[in-house]
Amino acid sequence: MQLTAKTKGACIVLALLAVVGVGCWVFQLLNGLGVTGMSNVNSWGLYICMFMLFVGLSAGGLIVASSAHVFNVESFKGVAKPAVILSTVCICIAAALILVDLGGIQRFWRLFTGPNFMSPLMWDVCIIMIYLVINILDLVWMGKGDEGKVRKLSYVALPVAILVHSVTAWIFGLQIARAWYTAIMAPIFVASALDSGLALLLLALMVLDKMGLAKLDNGLMASLGKLLAAFIAVDAFFILCEVLTMAYPGAGEAAALSQMLTGATAPFFWAEVVGGLLVPFVVLAVAKNREKRGAVVFASVLVVLGVACKRAWLLLTSFITPNVAGGPGITTGTLSAQTGNATSVWATAGSYAPTVLEVLIVVGVIALGALVFILLCSKLLVHVSQAEVAASEDAVQVV
Repeated sequence: MQLTAKTKGACIVLALLAVVGVGCWVFQLLNGLGVTGMSNVNSWGLYICMFMLFVGLSAGGLIVASSAHVFNVESFKGVAKPAVILSTVCICIAAALILVDLGGIQRFWRLFTGPNFMSPLMWDVCIIMIYLVINILDLVWMGKGDEGKVRKLSYVALPVAILVHSVTAWIFGLQIARAWYTAIMAPIFVASALDSGLALLLLALMVLDKMGLAKLDNGLMASLGKLLAAFIAVDAFFILCEVLTMAYPGAGEAAALSQMLTGATAPFFWAEVVGGLLVPFVVLAVAKNREKRGAVVFASVLVVLGVACKRAWLLLTSFITPNVAGGPGITTGTLSAQTGNATSVWATAGSYAPTVLEVLIVVGVIALGALVFILLCSKLLVHVSQAEVAASEDAVQVV
């Protein structure tokens, strides 16, 4: 398909942002993670927040595509291929953010020469690789029109899509050195993956519909909108369960709860609760709104932004109060401390803000992913369309 002038312009902008991001990443490789806002106290930051977000965003596409075949939902089959393309791109973005967070790409080989299978981080690497292979196989077999293989793969893909977010949650839930990461972390991750992933899929389908690469009729949009409202309600319920457990007398999580409700991470928490859960649920709960594209776009954008805020408060709340007793605190390890600034050597409370460099790298990775998504859709979806046209012409000739 020949891209329109607007689409070409968007691709050029995305390519430029990607180039800037790569340049900033090279600078980080040469100078180390000290150029970021992270430290020994806050060893994870924007990269891991966005990693969590995009692992979740990849869920919507694969779950919709798999459900189309597992539960024989005919209305979902028409958007199964763009859904899998979106899922593939999102999981690749998540993997790229992990490479960026390593600080040195040369360390990646250690995953294969010295894997530690007692570490949830290694579990996550394995499940993400399996997840990516499933997406690629799904795309290949869809392109060949092999419905039998696609259907069989869907029975594996659906539980793996749930498992990939559960394993990501266990990275946090199994850290005994951090406060309030609990056993319910996996359900919270899965619930937010379902609503954010489906919301992004709706937005992507609307963009592709405008480009003429996919068809999103009002009936399918309303059906997906209803499903999204249900996912939002489940997500809100799990958050309520977690907050109730933290607030219960004697739970020992008063400090973390205080930070979430009124402290440093409170803006992110309330932005998600009000803007990412309450408002979109109210919008989508009205049947007429689910048939209005503007309302669905509004609700979907809020859900994605809300889950991004959740990743921030979920990750950073536990870094505010280091789990140390005695001594002057934790050595920060920042560039300021290394140059001999005594006031920057020790820290008893965590604080973090991403640097411009971190933001540009993340924007670059996302821009590259968006560019790949557009190019894949313009090639793979058009190829399917042309095949369908050829088949129709053959059928007419036979008649």
